[in-house]
This record gives sequence, structure tokens and C-alpha cells, in this order.
Amino acid sequence: MIRLLRGAVLAVEASHLVVELGQTGVGLQIFVPEPTRARLRPGDPVTLHTHLHVRETELSLYGFERPEELSLFELLLGVSGVGPKVALAAVSTLSPEAFRMAVANREAAVVARVPGIGKRTAEKILVELQGKLAPPPQELEALAQVMDADVEVIEALTALGYSLVEAQRAVQQIPPEITGVEERLREALRLFGA
Repeated sequence: MIRLLRGAVLAVEASHLVVELGQTGVGLQIFVPEPTRARLRPGDPVTLHTHLHVRETELSLYGFERPEELSLFELLLGVSGVGPKVALAAVSTLSPEAFRMAVANREAAVVARVPGIGKRTAEKILVELQGKLAPPPQELEALAQVMDADVEVIEALTALGYSLVEAQRAVQQIPPEITGVEERLREALRLFGA
């Protein structure tokens, strides 16, 4: 099983990266979360925690910059009806911290924001992951404030004409220490301008 790789980005494609391992001349196709793919450029060094997904007709490699993202991805794969594309969309849309908070608070509407996850699947995910993703108590209050602010920021960004996916991507990139709605909105707009 391939669990970690280091290399340089050769290409950034619509759904994946091509990463060369060292100076081997071997380039691997790796599916990564949207925020990672949007941030990286050819030539950038990258270290990814990986999951090799095996099917009858293909092998697919999924990579994540943070071990928490990989853990969430693999937990989601354990939910019946959730495949690697939907699990990757979940990690692309919600940070592991936001996902843990949604599961802890049984907020199916938050999970249903993920493309490819409807209300029924969101409820199934909440049931199957209950107790597996419980956030530590010291995180609860700060995450609740950030999630409440994020809902308002996403609504404001979509009112300004940004798509839901663009708004969610921007919100996911905001550092968690920025907690106020106005500050988070300002930071999201700054990210769009960068």
C-alpha cells in the first residue's frame, strides 16, 4: 500500500495532479481535494498522504496534504453508498474539523452541501460516523462559532455572485483563528482577489 509520497508537481489537470517521484522520471496520477489542486502549480514540491483505491479494472491513487483529510476520506469510504469520488468531494467541500462538528451536532444539512450527497445519504453518514469523528471538547465552542460564521459568509458570497463551490472553497481556506463573520468575509474576499 502506498501511504506517502514526495515529489514535484508535473501537471495540474481538471481532476488530478501528475506528480514526479524524486528524479525517477515516474509520474503518478493522483486525485486530490479541490483546494489543494487549485493552490498547486507545476514545479511545486508536494508531500501527500495517500490511499490506493483498488477496483477490478483500475487502481486509483488519492492524495491529501493533511493526515486528517486522509482519515476522513477513508472513514467516508466505509459508509455504504459512498465511493471515492463522493468522499473526495466531501474533503474538498468541508474541512475535517467542520465535518467532525457536523457529525457531532447531527447537522445533515451541512453534510448535504457536498456535491453528490443528498439528504438521505447525509443522514446515513451521520449515523454511521457517530462516535468515530467526535471532536475533542476544547474544539467544540470555537468550531461552532466558525461554522455559524461560515454559513453567513457563504450566503454573503453567493449573494455577491460567487458560485456555491467557489464560496465553500474560499471559506475552507480561511484560517480557523479568524472567527468573526466580517473578518471571515473580508478574508474570503481577499482570497478571491489574490
